[in-house]
Amino acid sequence: MPYIQTTTNVKIDEKKAEVIKAKFGKAIEAFPGKTEAWLMLSFEDEKTMYFKGSDEPCAIADISIYGEVNPAASEKMTALVTEILSEELHISPARIYTKYDGIANWGWNGGNF
Repeated sequence: MPYIQTTTNVKIDEKKAEVIKAKFGKAIEAFPGKTEAWLMLSFEDEKTMYFKGSDEPCAIADISIYGEVNPAASEKMTALVTEILSEELHISPARIYTKYDGIANWGWNGGNF
């Protein structure tokens, strides 16, 4: 039940969103037991964002995981997300944040896990 919300001040067209979707779908496997089959994504592009006092291209990937966040897996995922956003959106790795939340209660299909 992972969810990745990516917010950026860069435009993400439909073709680019599909490429990032596919790459995130593979990257989520950094977390044991997580696959694209349960991955939900959202993209918020062209937002007014400032980082270090500048509106140069930047992004944050907010990643929610059902259960506890494994530190080794999140380290690997941060590297993958940074690589993907840098490559696909031409954002400097130094201007990309990755945030993790472990969620104890996660609902789906009218009930909770």
